[in-house]
Amino acid sequence: MTVSTGSTSGVGSTSEVGLTSGGGNRNRTRPNALALGVRRVGYEVKSYFRQKDGLVFTFLFPIIMLLIFSVAFSEASFGQDADGNDVTAAWFYLPAMLAAGLLLSGVQNLAVDIATEKSDGTLKRLAGSPLPVFSYFIGKIGQVFVTGVLQAALIVGVAALAFGVPLPSEPEKWLTFLWVFVLGIVTSAALGIALSGVPRSGKSATAVVIPIVLLLQFISGVYLPFSQLPDWLQGFASAFPLKWMAQGMRNVFLPENFEALEVGGVWDLAGVGLWLGVWLVAGLILCRLTFRWIRKDS
Repeated sequence: MTVSTGSTSGVGSTSEVGLTSGGGNRNRTRPNALALGVRRVGYEVKSYFRQKDGLVFTFLFPIIMLLIFSVAFSEASFGQDADGNDVTAAWFYLPAMLAAGLLLSGVQNLAVDIATEKSDGTLKRLAGSPLPVFSYFIGKIGQVFVTGVLQAALIVGVAALAFGVPLPSEPEKWLTFLWVFVLGIVTSAALGIALSGVPRSGKSATAVVIPIVLLLQFISGVYLPFSQLPDWLQGFASAFPLKWMAQGMRNVFLPENFEALEVGGVWDLAGVGLWLGVWLVAGLILCRLTFRWIRKDS
C-alpha cells in the first residue's frame, strides 16, 4: 500500500513524504517521526537547489556581497592586527557575511518557502498525509543546516583562497565558530518557521520578509561597522539575534585588538550564547503557537 499526498510542488510521491508500508507486506513497521524527518531532509535539500532564485538571494548572496566589498574596497585598510598587518575589506567583512548567511538561510529562506507552500496547497496536502509535523520541521531545519554548512564553507574558502584572508590557527577559535554557527542556524530556522505565518500569501511573502531581513543586516554590523552606529541604534539592534551572531563571528576571525571596538570593549561570548538561546526558545514557542498547515482565515 502506498500513501500519496498529491502531485504539485513535488510533494506528491511516497518517497518524498517518506512513507511506505512496503508493497504487500502489511506487517512492516512504519518509520517513526525522526526517521521520516531524516528522509525528508534529502528531499528538501534537492528542492532547495532546484530553485534558482533561492540560490541567488539566499545561498550565493553573502558570497556575492563579500566579492563586491572585497573588490570595491581593495585599497582600503580597516585597521591593523597586533603585528601591524592591514586588515583588508575581505578580512573585515568575512565574519559579517557568515552571520548574514545564517540569517538568510534560516529566516528568509524558511519564512518565504513555508509561506509559499502554505499558499499553493502543499501544506494542506501534507496535513492529509501521515507525515507528522515534527518530521516536517526536521526536514526544513535539516535542509537549512546542510545548505548553511555548504554556504559557510564557500564563504570562508573564497575569503582565504581568493583574497588571502588569514584563518584562525587556535582550536578554541574554531570551537567558538562551531557553537555560534550551530546555535545561530537553529535559532534562525526556528524564527523563519515562526515568521512564515505572517505573510497572507506566497506572493506577498518576499515583500514581507525581505525588508525585515535587510533592515536587520544594516543595523547589526553586517554592511556598516557596528561601532559607527548611533548608541540608540546599537541598543535597538542588540535586542535581535543577528547582532550577536555577527559579534560571535568577529571574535573568531578578526584580530584580538578589534575587541576594543565592540560594545563595552569585550567580545562578550556569554552574551552571544545567552541572547541566541533566548531567541531560540522564543522561536520554538512561536512555532508551537502559530504554525498551522493552513491559515485559519484561508
